Amino acid sequence: MTSKYTGTGVAMKTIAIYNSKGGVGKTTTAVNLAYLASTEGTRTLLWDLDPQAAATFYYRLPPKLKGGVKKLMGGKRSPLAYVKNAEYENLSLLPADFSARKLDIILYDMKKTKKRVRMLIDALSREHDLLFMDAPPGFSVLSQTVFRTADFILLPLIPTTLSIRTYLQITKYYEDKKLSLETIMPFFSLVDRRKKMHRETVALYGSEKNRFLSTYIPYSSEIERMGLSCAPLTASSPHSRAAVWYRELWEEIKTRMKLSRPYDA
Repeated sequence: MTSKYTGTGVAMKTIAIYNSKGGVGKTTTAVNLAYLASTEGTRTLLWDLDPQAAATFYYRLPPKLKGGVKKLMGGKRSPLAYVKNAEYENLSLLPADFSARKLDIILYDMKKTKKRVRMLIDALSREHDLLFMDAPPGFSVLSQTVFRTADFILLPLIPTTLSIRTYLQITKYYEDKKLSLETIMPFFSLVDRRKKMHRETVALYGSEKNRFLSTYIPYSSEIERMGLSCAPLTASSPHSRAAVWYRELWEEIKTRMKLSRPYDA
């Protein structure tokens, strides 16, 4: 398989969108970036791991996983059997349903969790070039498994004190576990330039020195209305300001992936 990002034969790459806090724009980011990747001819898969199934909802698919998440993780069937085609070319979804709330318990009871999830990802790579994982909030067995199996962690943060604290907690975990900090790509989301704290936090932390992407996603009612159209904003309103922001973010992410040693390894 040839990667359109490096120009070399490499396996499918995985980007997890994660934050231990909810309400930070995680799912809207996953939905919009997955669509943008698919428009480039990349066979893209979005794996919805959140029991709220918001990403599944945005793509107008039923929040139903035949046999539930336990069957998916059990490995008796290929995970490809659970994949559903979205209504956009080159874009598929591995949907979530409410059984995903038990995923932490299932993973806790499993032996060699990282190996099992890696096997699922390897199976999915047979028909896809790029995998986005929309991880649920919280710090759990699932999130730790995602840290160890995803090639990159995309970390949306609202520019507030508590969000920066979250970022520092995650980077400390990576350092303690000797995981590569180069795989983390933090960026600011829901930025309201009218708020002094938002402006100051973006100015203080939003730099390459702190590993932050320079592109941020401002607060926008356009993004809030995604639920009404049940579609990626980058598809339903491609010329809107918010769609432009997501395109700029995706271009910067691709550049960071090309320059990262873990991506090229």
